[in-house]
Amino acid sequence: MALLLLLALLSGAVLPFAFSPFFWWWIAPLAVAVHAALLIGRSQSGAAWIGFAHGLGLFGVGVSWVYESFAFNHMGPAMALPMTFGFVAFLALYPALLDWLTIRLFGRSSSALLLLVVLPAAWVLCEWLRGWLLSGFPWLQLGYTQVDGPLRGLLPFTGVLGVSWLIALSGAVFAWLGLQLLRVVRTQRGALNLRRVRPPSTPVLVRMLVPGLALVLAWSCAWSLAGLELTRADGEPLRVALVQGNIPQDQKWLPEMREPTLRRYVILSRRHFDADLIVWPETAIPGEYHRMRPFIEALDEEARIADTAVLVGAPLREPSDGRALNSVFLIGTERGRYDKRHLVPFGEFLPLDGLLRPLAERFSVRAADFSDGAPTQRPLQVRGHRFAVFICYEIAFANEVAGALPESSFLVTVSNDAWFGTSIGPHQHFQIARARALETGRFLVRATNTGISGIIDDRGRALVRAPQFEPFALDYDVQPRRGATPYVVLGNWPVLGLCVLLLSVAWWCRGGLNVRHGSPSPG
Repeated sequence: MALLLLLALLSGAVLPFAFSPFFWWWIAPLAVAVHAALLIGRSQSGAAWIGFAHGLGLFGVGVSWVYESFAFNHMGPAMALPMTFGFVAFLALYPALLDWLTIRLFGRSSSALLLLVVLPAAWVLCEWLRGWLLSGFPWLQLGYTQVDGPLRGLLPFTGVLGVSWLIALSGAVFAWLGLQLLRVVRTQRGALNLRRVRPPSTPVLVRMLVPGLALVLAWSCAWSLAGLELTRADGEPLRVALVQGNIPQDQKWLPEMREPTLRRYVILSRRHFDADLIVWPETAIPGEYHRMRPFIEALDEEARIADTAVLVGAPLREPSDGRALNSVFLIGTERGRYDKRHLVPFGEFLPLDGLLRPLAERFSVRAADFSDGAPTQRPLQVRGHRFAVFICYEIAFANEVAGALPESSFLVTVSNDAWFGTSIGPHQHFQIARARALETGRFLVRATNTGISGIIDDRGRALVRAPQFEPFALDYDVQPRRGATPYVVLGNWPVLGLCVLLLSVAWWCRGGLNVRHGSPSPG
């Protein structure tokens, strides 16, 4: 069992290399194949441990950047390390639950049913659950590996979860084919001498070829979809500039850094006052809105004279009820405001406040107290074109982004990824933003404090990006678009419905395909 757990751990640990910044997308189905093969013949408890080990590898490597975030939040290594391990262990419970339920409910089924029907559907439902439960953490979903892969054409049709299903199915097919080959070798006389192994019989060969050929056909069809144009241009392009201030997180809120920070942003912005819209990062203004009002009003006047609009980020405390909001304000030639709706647990609010706040105070950990914005907010507008804004974490929630369409003709996301230092976190975040552009068929503008800032077209391609960890400003033409992709219209419901249907059929079929009591057969 120790060897199996090590293999499960490794199958998870290599999976993050399929994501940005490595982009080895082909690792994803292979890692799933190893994970799937390890489940065959396992008991319920054994399957749970396999899933937990896989999760420790996946999230221990893939979201190791949370250590940087915890460390910046007034925690030393003595607190940040156990907090990181606890977070990783919690996330590892999702694949543990996936594997335990798979064997618990379908362990008596044949390996064909278990691998080809049950596991891909259950995998996607597990990813969906992780992206929803307790405010959600939809990071490292398999579908993101295909932003630069051959399945990218599926994203506007099925979203990330649909691509996750096809990758999980691909890995399951690889695992099943491997088991079939192993079975052929084992059942033939003289199997230890490979020269004496006869080719499989025609029925067995057909049974192996059908899933393989179906998989090749599915990938080919997905690849052919990449060239389709599902939305259309709406008017003339807008010139949009973004400003990356590159203020270190440990200096961002120091009183003595306030004036140098604001001066840097203004100087960088003035070079692009001929743009239609200038975008600053999340909380680029290092102070509450009402305290910084003289500066904001001066910038507003300067922008109006230059005939441009500026989107600036600043925390806001509502005078009426004292609630703290993470907001962006549109000033200059346009007016508007957006308040962040989907807050980051621990970073912006404390889950289970009554239980955890005394603990946080005991260890001198700063507990955030932001409130969420109104569920429904009007899109902002520039030069007659509406655009939707998403602050940091919000861009990871595909259904929420799709909810702003088709009314919005382009997307803007602002963030402060300085929390994640030099880790792989900002690269994953940028890849997620590229997936949103692909799903929605919209240009996307991304401005961050330290990077990665850039402008992405409606096909998910980064047209221009600022160098990370440098003060920088750039501009580029952003083409407003109209229309809706199939994913915008239908959301995740078709994929989730398919997964539920497949599991229902598998439940109905499991008795008839039972070969051996207690664990799946290899046939």
